[in-house]
Amino acid sequence: MPHILEAARRRLKVIIVPEPLPTRLWTVQDVAQFLSVPRKTLYQWRNRGYGPPARRIGRHLRYDPEDVRSWFAAQSDQPA
Repeated sequence: MPHILEAARRRLKVIIVPEPLPTRLWTVQDVAQFLSVPRKTLYQWRNRGYGPPARRIGRHLRYDPEDVRSWFAAQSDQPA
């Protein structure tokens, strides 16, 4: 019986499941609408190292909606 268990252990394969991707990445226009700010403001914030984190996909900026929401939530903790 022990040799059957050992053989079964050797046949097990580890399956790595990647983290799920967001349903859709947001564009600069999407984030501008969500935050009610002009697109130009997002570009200025990015230039100054401020604003929600963005990633470059080729020549395009894309935002993870969860990152934008987290950044926005953190801003409400700071006094105006």
